[in-house]
Amino acid sequence: MCGIVGAIGERNVAGILLTGLKRLEYRGYDSAGVAIIGQDGLQRVRREGKVQGLEDAVQASHTSGQIGIAHTRWATHGVPSERNAHPHMSGDDLALVHNGIIENYQALRDALQGEGYTFTSDTDTEVIVHLIHQAQARGEDLLAAVQSTVRRLRGAYALGVVSTSDPDRFIAVRSGSPLVVGLGIGENYVASDQLALLPVTTRFIFLQEGDVAEVCRDSVRIFDRDGTQVERDIHEFDGTHEDAEKGEYRHYMLKEIFEQPVALQRTLEGRLGSVADLDGLFSENADLLHKVRNIQIIACGTSYHAGMIARYWLEALAGVPCQVEVASEFRYRSHVVPEGTLFVTISQSGETADTLAALRATSSPNYVGRLAVCNVDSSSLVRESELVLLTRAGPEIGVASTKAFTTQLAALMMLVLALGRVRGLEQARIQTVLDEMRQLPGLIQQVLQLDGDIEKLAEDFVEKHHTLFLGRGTQYPVAMEGALKLKEISYIHAEAYPAGELKHGPLALVDKDMPVVAVAPNDELLEKLKSNLQEVRARGGELYIFADRDAALQNEDGVTVLNMPPVPECLIPIVYTVPLQLLSYHVAVMRGTDVDQPRNLAKSVTVE
Repeated sequence: MCGIVGAIGERNVAGILLTGLKRLEYRGYDSAGVAIIGQDGLQRVRREGKVQGLEDAVQASHTSGQIGIAHTRWATHGVPSERNAHPHMSGDDLALVHNGIIENYQALRDALQGEGYTFTSDTDTEVIVHLIHQAQARGEDLLAAVQSTVRRLRGAYALGVVSTSDPDRFIAVRSGSPLVVGLGIGENYVASDQLALLPVTTRFIFLQEGDVAEVCRDSVRIFDRDGTQVERDIHEFDGTHEDAEKGEYRHYMLKEIFEQPVALQRTLEGRLGSVADLDGLFSENADLLHKVRNIQIIACGTSYHAGMIARYWLEALAGVPCQVEVASEFRYRSHVVPEGTLFVTISQSGETADTLAALRATSSPNYVGRLAVCNVDSSSLVRESELVLLTRAGPEIGVASTKAFTTQLAALMMLVLALGRVRGLEQARIQTVLDEMRQLPGLIQQVLQLDGDIEKLAEDFVEKHHTLFLGRGTQYPVAMEGALKLKEISYIHAEAYPAGELKHGPLALVDKDMPVVAVAPNDELLEKLKSNLQEVRARGGELYIFADRDAALQNEDGVTVLNMPPVPECLIPIVYTVPLQLLSYHVAVMRGTDVDQPRNLAKSVTVE
């Protein structure tokens, strides 16, 4: 949600700022703006809508300079409009960009208005820039003014601040919302995500909670929340610039769907040589696994669905009781924590606000440890957990998660096997699953070859307004993920049900205008599922079934079957997710929606 870019150098930074904003478009936004200090002082340009409109305006106004900040806004306080777009200013010499929410903004706003400050927006952000201005009026320099101001704020925020009174540096702050410093030669940068800066650097410092950074052309100084100067590690980006480009694909989402065989290969690489390799997954804290008696999984959105599937595996294979809960619910209720509980968080970005808040509330002594399943090794979730299982999916730009989900499932299966090993699961059974997992990239590749058939099938959904997804067992969360994908990017209302629940309400909705999508692998629940599907047909429902070719399901009037390759039971949820991703993608393209940046949504949800 929202995006920040800042830069200082010897050259005009307008291009760096605008390119960075374009590379942050995946985060979701409704307006954009820049503030640049040049020969004509502080110039601000803002526009509602896409970054391209902002770029056109910057070029038309010849805005340029060697230091500046830029922002894409996702509306919270105040409607999407130019007046509410960032950067916000106090006077003509101070500008600020902000990600996050200031919870005590109203009290601060009232006090500032009482002291004569005039507000020109409806945002919570504007109070921050006026507070900094007020501190500077008391004689504080820019760094001190920012440090004293943030001590008055409650909430989550990442900030970028520039001032004509200090034209040789800008200040960046991270508290609850991610921010990274990029290191160049004779120029330095900040951004919400390192992907924004890959065209100009591959060297990064990830700010920690409470850090304040003073960024100059040739130096970066970082201070912790107590004001003490600290050193933070420099990280080298281990991918390539092209990893974050669409290449030959029309959309990032399609590229990322087709990257799944390679992404899964990376997830599994070096981890599945033998049963003994499982011991190396958590080599630094391997003893924690021996203490685990229960699992608590916390996640949001697609990651929550991954956790639901993992629960089936954990209880069936490892014999460990497991609870799965949405982070935004878990963090606001009282908990009974059984002794020996491993707290597991799942997040693509590792910066999901509710998941991080839940992690930070794990104070019970009954937790034996905290494990993060994550795609970003430098994220807050990873840094704050004792155990880490990286998914290695690579950059995922499309808002609708695809390869992050399937790699999460592969990583979670490795956790299941590692726990099963210490809890007495037969070595032969573990080896069988390991051998089957090595088939994953090839099986996904086979499913991707069905893309043309799925695209043709998608034509039947274009004019529909509702869709029902059905599954049983581990396929119920897969159905939930399929419904989420369809509603996210095509804007068709979709929901999922366990197929056995049809008679408990959903059958009332079934008619010829509501497609019903079912996932039907050849497992022990297949016959039960077939009975459920007959209930749909008896009421005139149109069925679309992704079925194992050995499931004995055939095309007939009102029933369309897409045959899937035979899949080992433990891999079924991973493989059967892929055709649902493709279905949603093609429906969205045919309906003309913004596939990579669906309305009202953001890739990384860094506020509540």
